[in-house]
Amino acid sequence: MLTKVFKSGNSLAVRIPKELGFVNAAQDVEVERVGNTLVLRLVDNETLTDIGKIFSMFSPSFMAQGREFHAEHERNWGAQD
Repeated sequence: MLTKVFKSGNSLAVRIPKELGFVNAAQDVEVERVGNTLVLRLVDNETLTDIGKIFSMFSPSFMAQGREFHAEHERNWGAQD
């Protein structure tokens, strides 16, 4: 299926035919070049709805001993490395 590439500001844009559309107009996609092919992938917007599922993936022994604390050191914020 042929489509058009056009200039939009300083970028190039591609018209995606309606039959091939898979996102809402406001949804983010990631673009990657693989050889002479451009690949579009949906960007998953992370939310907290699955936080329980994420925490359940940790073993019961994870951080069972708590955190290791280190002494705080005064920082020289004006120093340049």
